[in-house]
Amino acid sequence: MKVIAKGDLNGFWALFADNLANIVIISGICKFVFKIPNQIVFGKILPGIGISLLAGLAYYAYIAYKLGLKENREDVTALPYGISTPVMFVYLFGIIGPMYWRTNDPVLSWQIGLAACFFGGIIEVSGSLIGPFLKRVTPRAGMLGTLAGIAIVWISTVPLAIIFESPIIGFASLVILFAGLIAGIRFPLRLPAGLLAIVTGSIIAFLQGKSGISLEGVGFYPPAPVINGLIIGIHYLFKNPELFTIIIPIEIYNFIETMNNVESAEAAGDKYNVRACQIMDGVGTIVGSIFGSPFPTTVYIGHPAYKRLGSRLGYALGVGLVFFFGNMFGLSAFLHHLIPESAVAPMLVFVGIVIISQAFTAVEKRHAFAVGFAIIPHISDIISKQISGAVQETARFLSSFCENASPTLSEYIQKLSSLNFPDEIVRAWLSGQGIHYKGQTALSQGAIITGLLWGAIIAYLIDFKLPKALYFAIGGAILTLFGLIHSARITFNPSPIFWGYIITAALLLLVIILKLKKDPAIKQQ
Repeated sequence: MKVIAKGDLNGFWALFADNLANIVIISGICKFVFKIPNQIVFGKILPGIGISLLAGLAYYAYIAYKLGLKENREDVTALPYGISTPVMFVYLFGIIGPMYWRTNDPVLSWQIGLAACFFGGIIEVSGSLIGPFLKRVTPRAGMLGTLAGIAIVWISTVPLAIIFESPIIGFASLVILFAGLIAGIRFPLRLPAGLLAIVTGSIIAFLQGKSGISLEGVGFYPPAPVINGLIIGIHYLFKNPELFTIIIPIEIYNFIETMNNVESAEAAGDKYNVRACQIMDGVGTIVGSIFGSPFPTTVYIGHPAYKRLGSRLGYALGVGLVFFFGNMFGLSAFLHHLIPESAVAPMLVFVGIVIISQAFTAVEKRHAFAVGFAIIPHISDIISKQISGAVQETARFLSSFCENASPTLSEYIQKLSSLNFPDEIVRAWLSGQGIHYKGQTALSQGAIITGLLWGAIIAYLIDFKLPKALYFAIGGAILTLFGLIHSARITFNPSPIFWGYIITAALLLLVIILKLKKDPAIKQQ
């Protein structure tokens, strides 16, 4: 089987842009929001990311090569791999950020992130014990439906918002990309659409003065273990075990995401071993944390998109090598200044739309309803996170303002603070405006698992496989009871939502006991 195919260049630029967008975001937030020094951002975090990317992408190129030999095929596409975008945001604003704001120590916040990532990798590996079982019992509509929800919110909506914030740059890149990858237009010199889109956007940004050439961060950063920093982070992590209430659910999400993405690849024609992929994701995450990266990695969403581009093995291996050596010499820092986010965002939008389309076309037509329902929790996820972020920023602003306010005004604000202002007041006000913040938040907490559960329940209802629907309803009750979904923390939580799942299960059991039959007049279109 050939290692490099004609379509690998398009796939290379797609996966390169995907990971580059995350690296640009990571660099900017770590430097300017959390004040992490350059020598750590460019000298530790990015080289650590390079190590984890090379390890994972080389492995996935290898098993794709083995699959091609086994099945005597030349059209096998390696699984894409990189930093999980939703998990990245959780680690940035759920772990590193709060630690920075609590301690005002950027280095310690990075070290805590390393420890969280290290244990996150262990959880990812442990997911391999139950991953194959979950894949067998979960209908494709549940897995691909919740994946489509991620694609709509994080892979498509957020990048599209970035494009509309810089439309002169973003629209130009977007139309070039879609013209090449959707309409099939061939550009001069057979330039790949992804490359041409990024170059065009970067040139426009440069002419507008919104990007430029800077050597800041460029240098030689050979990867080196950061064992001491990791040990400090682990020590602090065990002194603050409440952080595990963030790590455990998001890593459960991560290994389920891998399972879903492997299922997506199988739907596109390439069948990989779920357990091996989950182990590799965990190993890549652990290795990255040892070398300085506090961001977990996973099999990427979007395998069908890369297959559609004609990519095979070379695109994955090429991206791994480029980021390994590029981060070692500060190339990512250079590109961070040169390439605007709005020039790479169109590639993310394209990948997201392909995934959304596949969720509806790769399942039985009658299961489209289940797919649609599985998407909804993810929309609640972004609504909840955006509102919560705005509330927290308001609280920080008022706290800072209070320090410089007149004594009378300061005293008034402090009285409001005793009411947990603005959290309780704002949330009550939001509910009064019909936003239903409490319900949106409940759906947001464990959105990928919630989407999978309800997608599976509905798919089994459609097929009238009531015992299987019952099992997933019971599973929802158990996960809710222990705070793994619909809760801000892992704790014993017999909430009304738990009893809602119990009622659902009881009604399904009643139908089974009474042996009620399906109405033949009801046909799924």
